[in-house]
Amino acid sequence: MKRLRLGVFLVWVCAALAAPLAARADEALLRELRAGAVVLMRHSQTTPGVGDPPGWRLERCESQRNLAPEGTEHARRVGQWFKARQLRVSVVRNSPWCRTRDTATLAFGRHDDWPALSNIFQDRSGADAQAQAVKQYIAAVKPGELVVLVSHGSTIGHIIPGGAGLASGESVVVRRAPQPGAAPLVLGRLTIP
Repeated sequence: MKRLRLGVFLVWVCAALAAPLAARADEALLRELRAGAVVLMRHSQTTPGVGDPPGWRLERCESQRNLAPEGTEHARRVGQWFKARQLRVSVVRNSPWCRTRDTATLAFGRHDDWPALSNIFQDRSGADAQAQAVKQYIAAVKPGELVVLVSHGSTIGHIIPGGAGLASGESVVVRRAPQPGAAPLVLGRLTIP
């Protein structure tokens, strides 16, 4: 019984110590967002599957994998999170896939299709050119500007070394590199429950 109580106590102490660290990390990232940054966001949760169904077409949303009801709700919560923190997003761009367009629209009330953010999961032939275009765009973002780019996990992972393995709806926050030509500076990951 003493061991059980000691174990419970140790778990409680670890949790109590971790909470302030997480809060400080969240506050640090929030300061970065307020100072201006680029948020590379993976679209919210979709219907089950990997990639798009056979025969899918970009101009036909019903032929693609789209947002699940949970993804729709999550995208709305993302927008509420930004609004509650008074983060003013100046630019929203997205991949031309319907799930990224819907994520952008539900979260930020607007979208702007940009082929450089296209999904490279099934076709990597233009991946390097797309990544270069996005990196150049990030390098040109003005200080103090907050930009959201909604794309796909494989695409973001190819653009930003710290962007690999993003969960649906998760983001990597970056700023232009201190030296021209270098990879964007990764400021952290943003997870909005």
